[in-house]
Amino acid sequence: MKLGYIIFYVQDVTATVAFYEKAFGLKRRFVHETGTYAEMETGTTALAFVEEGAAKDHGFTVRHLRPKEEASAVEVALVTEDVTGAYAHAVEAGAEATQAPKQKPWGQTVAYVRDLNGVLVELCTPMGG
Repeated sequence: MKLGYIIFYVQDVTATVAFYEKAFGLKRRFVHETGTYAEMETGTTALAFVEEGAAKDHGFTVRHLRPKEEASAVEVALVTEDVTGAYAHAVEAGAEATQAPKQKPWGQTVAYVRDLNGVLVELCTPMGG
C-alpha cells in the first residue's frame, strides 16, 4: 500500500487551487470540469481539494475548515530550500502568518502559515538540510 492523495474538503475548490498556485507555486495536476475536485502537482502524493458538500454524497459528514476557527489537528508540509523566501511569498499572497522561520534543534528550518481555509501549512527544509 502507498499514500496516493491528501484530500481537503473546502468551500471553494477553484479559489483554493488559485491560492496554492499563487502562495506556494504549485501547479494544477487535474481539475474536474465541475470545479468540485482538483489535484495539485506535489510529487508522488497529490494534494487534492474537493467541495465540502461531497462528503454527504459519500455518506458521511465532516467538520468544515474555516479560517477564523482554531486550526484542525492536521498540517501539510511543503519542503523547500528557501523557507524564508517561501514564507514571505506565501504571506504576501494572502496566507496567514503563523510562525516565522525558525531553525529547529535537529537542523531543519521550519515556518508555518495558514491557507485561505485555515489549514496549517508547514514550510520546511529537507530533513538534514
